Amino acid sequence: MQIALLGGTGDIGEGLALRFAYDTDHDVLIGSRDASRAETKAREYETELDSRGLTVDVAGHDNADAAAAADVVVLAVPAYHLADTVEAIAADIDADTVLVTPAVGMKRDEDGFHYNRPGAGSVTALAAEAAPEDVPVVGAYHNLSAARLANLDADLGIDTAIVGDDADAVDTVTRLSEEIEGLRAVDAGPLANAAEIEAITPLLINVAKNNDGMHDLGVRFE
Repeated sequence: MQIALLGGTGDIGEGLALRFAYDTDHDVLIGSRDASRAETKAREYETELDSRGLTVDVAGHDNADAAAAADVVVLAVPAYHLADTVEAIAADIDADTVLVTPAVGMKRDEDGFHYNRPGAGSVTALAAEAAPEDVPVVGAYHNLSAARLANLDADLGIDTAIVGDDADAVDTVTRLSEEIEGLRAVDAGPLANAAEIEAITPLLINVAKNNDGMHDLGVRFE
């Protein structure tokens, strides 16, 4: 399977790219608005993996080329760039492509971080509205710590809640996610439930910020 991480040069893109390359046999493609930046980051990821005795080819492309080659496209971009990114690749994806969004809308004030729920109901819903009608959208990876993912020495032992309306797409993302060692995928229902999942992220950041030794938090449903 070909996995493209658009915005794969950023924090969450890096963490997911390293984990997919390290723990699975799937091909990892790094996308960016700037192809040369994607290629540079891809070489950095290869160097990190090589230092751990793993020789893997990680390819860097512009977002459109990465999306066109992929079976699963992870939109590892901030919420405010999400719709524009989907619209920019719309001609390069089809019904056989699964779009995955981990984006969360947040705002910050003197008290901490707060969920910024968009008019569409959730950021995942924004992605679905921007996507071509026949392209399934799945929400996943919202509550994962980018630093924890990128630290390949860290045992994850955490869950990712998955939402989506297309059963086959949800199954694809579930199976793919559970190939990452220590990551369990839990079904949180249809896309209409995305806001409840997204809102956990600012909570985790606030807890980590206010408690010593609790950085890089994750969630585990038991």
